Amino acid sequence: MRYPKLRELKEAVKALIKGPYTSKFPFQPHKPFEGFRGKPQFFEKDCVGCTACVNVCPSGALSFEDRVENGKGSRLLTRRLDICIFCGQCQANCLTGEGIKLTQEFDLAILGKRDELAETIEKELVLCAGCLEIIAPADQIKWVAKKLGPLTFSNASLMLYYLAEKGLSYINSFLSKETSASRKDRIKLLCPKCRRLAVIKS
Repeated sequence: MRYPKLRELKEAVKALIKGPYTSKFPFQPHKPFEGFRGKPQFFEKDCVGCTACVNVCPSGALSFEDRVENGKGSRLLTRRLDICIFCGQCQANCLTGEGIKLTQEFDLAILGKRDELAETIEKELVLCAGCLEIIAPADQIKWVAKKLGPLTFSNASLMLYYLAEKGLSYINSFLSKETSASRKDRIKLLCPKCRRLAVIKS
């Protein structure tokens, strides 16, 4: 029992000489240690809109909404800091590893409404040419195509989108409603269901 008392006395003397261990925040800026889990932030350029972060968020601070209007789709990804627990699961499970990251920002108090702590980014969605169902976000298709390299050409939808992005092809519009699916319809951006139908009917 003697040693712990001596250790405490030693720490007390050190604190008297060197000053307290605590920082002088808010009177002086505080720099957190490396690995500090602060405010999560979207990096729109690197986020592909895959919603992996949404699926692993234990507090429900991340959410998404898909909108399809006039043949165009968009995905809204929302992050709410008012219910975030700063666990880091979003960063750990991000598909690209760069789409959402925890920063060292920690002073997040506001005097306004909670909605001010929400951040939203928008991603373009690629729709099926047959049924207008969502295939995937455009940025995710580009990321997968880049990762696969030459293997991209083994998938018709990936190949078409990749070539169209490079200006080497164009994406056909919707399947004809008057006629049944034909062989040429297989080379269109289709969801798995419509692709299977086009293959069977051709």
